[in-house]
Amino acid sequence: MSRTALRICPLCEATCGLTLTVGGTTVTAARGDREDVFSRGFICPKGASFGAVDSDPDRLRTPLVRRDGELREATWEEAFDAVAAGVRPVVERYGPHSVGVVLGNPNVHTMAGALYPNLLLGALGTRSLFTASTLDQMPKHVSSGLLFGDANAIPVPDLDRTDHLLLIGANPMESNGSLCTAPDFPGRLKALKARGGTLTVIDPRRTRTAKLADRHVAIRPGTDALLLAAMAHVLFEEDLVDLGALAPHVEGVGEVGEALRDFTPEAVAAACDVDAGVTRALARELAAAPTAAVYGRIGSCTVPHGTLASWLVDVLNILTGNLDRPGGALFPQAATDRTPRPAGPGRGFALGRWHSRVSRHPEAKGELPLSALAEEIDTATDEGEPVRALLTIAANPVLSAPDGDRLDKALASLDFMVSVDPYLNETSRHAHVVLPPPPPAQSPHHDFAFNTLAVRNQVRYTRPAVPLEPGRMAETEILARLTLAVTGGHGTDPAAVDAMVVRQTLDKAVRDPHSPVHGRDPGELAAQLTGESGPERRLDLMLRLGPYGDGFGARPDGLTLQRLLAHPHGIDLGPLRPRLPQPLKTRSGKVELLPGPIAGDLPRLGRALAERPAGLLLVGRRHLRSNNSWMHNVPALTGGSNRCTLHLHPDDAERLGVRDGQPVRVKGAGGQVTAPAEVTDTVRPGVVSLPHGWGHDRPGTRLTHAATVPGVNVNQLLDGSLLDPLSGNAVLNGVPVTLTPLTDAQL
Repeated sequence: MSRTALRICPLCEATCGLTLTVGGTTVTAARGDREDVFSRGFICPKGASFGAVDSDPDRLRTPLVRRDGELREATWEEAFDAVAAGVRPVVERYGPHSVGVVLGNPNVHTMAGALYPNLLLGALGTRSLFTASTLDQMPKHVSSGLLFGDANAIPVPDLDRTDHLLLIGANPMESNGSLCTAPDFPGRLKALKARGGTLTVIDPRRTRTAKLADRHVAIRPGTDALLLAAMAHVLFEEDLVDLGALAPHVEGVGEVGEALRDFTPEAVAAACDVDAGVTRALARELAAAPTAAVYGRIGSCTVPHGTLASWLVDVLNILTGNLDRPGGALFPQAATDRTPRPAGPGRGFALGRWHSRVSRHPEAKGELPLSALAEEIDTATDEGEPVRALLTIAANPVLSAPDGDRLDKALASLDFMVSVDPYLNETSRHAHVVLPPPPPAQSPHHDFAFNTLAVRNQVRYTRPAVPLEPGRMAETEILARLTLAVTGGHGTDPAAVDAMVVRQTLDKAVRDPHSPVHGRDPGELAAQLTGESGPERRLDLMLRLGPYGDGFGARPDGLTLQRLLAHPHGIDLGPLRPRLPQPLKTRSGKVELLPGPIAGDLPRLGRALAERPAGLLLVGRRHLRSNNSWMHNVPALTGGSNRCTLHLHPDDAERLGVRDGQPVRVKGAGGQVTAPAEVTDTVRPGVVSLPHGWGHDRPGTRLTHAATVPGVNVNQLLDGSLLDPLSGNAVLNGVPVTLTPLTDAQL
């Protein structure tokens, strides 16, 4: 007898509501939840394949512990005994910084990944933190930190009310959106056009999103910041700057105009390969629109001037008065955000509080560049100990970071390594202990991170659709036990971790004069919390203290876990609304439009005006049925258009003598790969494209299907030396490569 269960999809940032069909303990089908307050029944191929992802036979079911050089099945007790015995001696002998932590992208798609890694890092005390953010979005965090004083205060486009949307380096028709949580992003773009709005796309590829656009500008890869700077220049030159209601909250407008004086449309035209008249038209159209929003994503982040491009996206929104107004770009308000503070000056945002040991890369948002992980392991210096032990949590940097071959060798040299991962993949195969979390159907779900980026305020929570299978351990308990094992608390009841967080949070809240529980007894408040587990009690706590919460009875109609559980399809909290100056945490209490680090990096952008890259430039590519390296082991999500091919323009193919389907050797600074050519005019001349996340051909993995369609690792073409200096983000787009067509005899 089958039944249905609700589940929020964890397979991309859109966070769509699903209705699962469950037979026994197996998810047999998935469809969109038509009553979901946010997604309204929308589903993409990834969500429709939830059951296949959930029941993948290659998912690990028990821990693995390395014995006599081989990973063998073990009990959970044996696994955590091995973790404590392997990591603690490294900490005690070499110090906490000798233990590295790598957090992968899937962490933000789980409750466990949101609730526990910061506890682990705080207890461990290491500065050797590396995450997927420095392969993706760190420029946006840094620019937001410098502008607004908070690296997590990221305004998102008000998709449902804007009149004019300009996308740069974004392809939401296939990615479903990123740093902008929007179920049915494609439908929202079509609705924009249907109501008479304008869609402009700036991208070197004619993506599915670009095909929908009213205007597509095929920019030369890597020159996004130059084009945006020239658009801002036009706003000043033609007296189109109009901050409107923003004016009292912004400082540095005149300084920005002076700083961008040399970035005229004519000056940037040759570098960007965009006619000056087009640039002026882009700026004028943006300024003339009743409401407008500029949105930049991975294509504008993973380039040499990623932080400057991210900064200029918000500069354009500010100069046209479109920041913090309906139809523009606004700051979402998640239900689990901290209790709102009165507006006023904050502590601001600082870069470079410490540096990496080898190349002296400055930290950003507490992280070091993931591109530097290999050298931090394999290179000795006088600047402290190398990374000798490593904890990877839902991360596969051998594929996702530059120069996986070097990192592959470095991981094999570690004293000890722990991976929290459901698969034995290209990275976890090096671990001494692998701790596998259960499938998503057996886990609860609330989107802590993505609700802070959502295009509509709402709150949803789903309990596990399927009971935890015997022998499995909840991911929340795995991370709680891992925290205890590596910080000297091995053997302590893992429930103590959640109890400690509740106690510390309430102790702080009752001392805060701005808190709704100021002056109350923390013990009495803790006794009011509900939930079946420590994580649920923590969720209840965050909801009650949050901006919509009941304040433990202070607001009787406010949010609690019990109220949320009574609304299984979620609770709509309304459209985004203006919030300034409350989100600002700069030292001035205003938007600081020209922060010092940005001003200091503009001369480097100025030098790029004279750069004319020769040869071919490589850009990445995303697929609708894929999410980084996660899903290539699911047959339903590979094949068709989701293939690892090299896109190149017909003119380049003819010039190089490349036939469609012919194997081509691609060579970059970090190495070379061979992929079949796919000749297409969807890339501009001079540009080639390989998708990200492939390369499943290393021995020792257990990815049966992925190994039959391995593809190639595009990041092997990079040597890791190219970084955006402000954010430490890897440069993955706009890098030079050479092509050589191969004959059968050369393969």
